[in-house]
Amino acid sequence: MVARFSNFMRETTQEMKRVSWPGMHELRESTIVVLVTVAVLTVLLFTVDKVLDLGIKQLIALA
Repeated sequence: MVARFSNFMRETTQEMKRVSWPGMHELRESTIVVLVTVAVLTVLLFTVDKVLDLGIKQLIALA
């Protein structure tokens, strides 16, 4: 068990040395893309929720 864990940690360390980390500029651009995407999806889901809520309230009012 200890040997397997030790081997896993050694392999992980070797793999992390091969990782290509993003630069500050690329990181900033990716962060902006994620924030804009989340904001757009939030507005879209809020709008759909309000439209469905209004529709259900209208159906209940008819009953």
